[in-house]
Amino acid sequence: MDFLVKSSSVETLKTSALVLTVNEQLQLDSQGQLIDSLSGGAISAHLKAGDIQGKLGQTLLLHSLPNLSAQRVLLLGIGKDAELSDRAARKLITAVLNVFKNLSIKDAALGFTDLRIKDRDAYASARLIAECLADGLYVFDQFKSEKAPAVLIKKITFVCSKEQQKKVSAACEHGKAIASGMAFTRDLGNMPPNICHPRYLAEQAKQLAKANKKVNVEVLEEKELKALGAGALLAVAQGSDQPPRMIIMNYQGADKSQQPYVLVGKGITFDSGGISLKPGPGMDEMKYDMGGAASVLGTFKTLLKLDLPINVIGVLTCAENMPSGGATRPGDIVTTMSGLTVEILNTDAEGRLVLCDALTYVKRFNPQSVINVATLTGACIVALGSNTSGLMGNNPELVASLLSAGKQASDVAWELPLFDDYQEQLDSPFADIANIGGPKAGSITAGCFLSRFTKDYPWAHLDIAGTAWISGGKDKGATGRPVPLLSQYLLDRAQ
Repeated sequence: MDFLVKSSSVETLKTSALVLTVNEQLQLDSQGQLIDSLSGGAISAHLKAGDIQGKLGQTLLLHSLPNLSAQRVLLLGIGKDAELSDRAARKLITAVLNVFKNLSIKDAALGFTDLRIKDRDAYASARLIAECLADGLYVFDQFKSEKAPAVLIKKITFVCSKEQQKKVSAACEHGKAIASGMAFTRDLGNMPPNICHPRYLAEQAKQLAKANKKVNVEVLEEKELKALGAGALLAVAQGSDQPPRMIIMNYQGADKSQQPYVLVGKGITFDSGGISLKPGPGMDEMKYDMGGAASVLGTFKTLLKLDLPINVIGVLTCAENMPSGGATRPGDIVTTMSGLTVEILNTDAEGRLVLCDALTYVKRFNPQSVINVATLTGACIVALGSNTSGLMGNNPELVASLLSAGKQASDVAWELPLFDDYQEQLDSPFADIANIGGPKAGSITAGCFLSRFTKDYPWAHLDIAGTAWISGGKDKGATGRPVPLLSQYLLDRAQ
């Protein structure tokens, strides 16, 4: 979908559908009042007849209004509040898209210049709307014999004042780029695990690099991983016929002397739980346990489209966690790349094992910050549900930056504590550390485990177990989160 930004008068705008708003008091916005006056009160007549009550998300399609270049007017109810929440704004865009999907139109214009979204200026409001429009057209039907009906609409025009035109144009560009990264992440998360395995993710990274000279990709295979001493990552992979991969993506958008920002993604392309086997119902959804790696790839896609003047490194730790005669057992002890030994009490706590070796590996880049992203714990879903990502870290400034980025991007996170008291739950009588800390504070003890390997740089951990995927039902699938949060964090660093 293409976005255009114009400051022209709405009555002269040639478009298939012009979107205007009305509230529950049946008050039109300023553009709607202008169109109503030019059309001899045609819109007011429909309001008086009760054809629309202005409730949030209600729509009314009007045809061939006099003295108007637009073929149709779509009245959109915005409710009773003067300012909309992000959630309400998303509902509005969903309502608009539902109408557009059923119309044989190729373009439309948003004429609601008076629309206000709480705590958002013109740029932030337009970006949220653009991102929602582009993401709302996402379809994953690669493996269906009968494809989804094609959506004809290809162009949306944002109408704004001349003073706002530059900001709104930037917002549309950023929103479209973020939605593109989200779509890539969603495609990877929705892909079946017999196709999306560690080698497939490596190929996807290479394809991104092939299209952009600023990115180099290195793929470490088993031989290199053994030489590095990545015993934890290799232990997770040893039960599968699919070989593991550590994928390093290096984006150079600034001088080589500038320290990079590092994103580390958990890439368990299928998680059976290993010997500590998961229950059968719902196990099909464990193909999304590579959501962290997918979101790093999606963020890189956004990064390349925005061409940001910073250096970013992505590290994807990819493996399958399978049960077999060669699989890691509960009670095994492995040696990590850092030299710390780990007693594996539960083979289904594998994400922290593949991540810990990557968190040791990235020290060589002398990073400004390291953010690891992982569908790490079911406990995070219990604590925060599916709306909010869990966030922990060893650097208050980095944590605050991510919380702020999440709020700006409408992709929110919430900080959980990493108090030293929790570290004691990881004590092992046989090794330096155990890979689980018991039933209490499962998300926090997972973060505590990772923190043992991140003492040399500012680090944060995003647990996206609840936010990266919608479970069950007809809407089951990857969400594309936290690409908006990560993209906003990088945008902030580039300014």
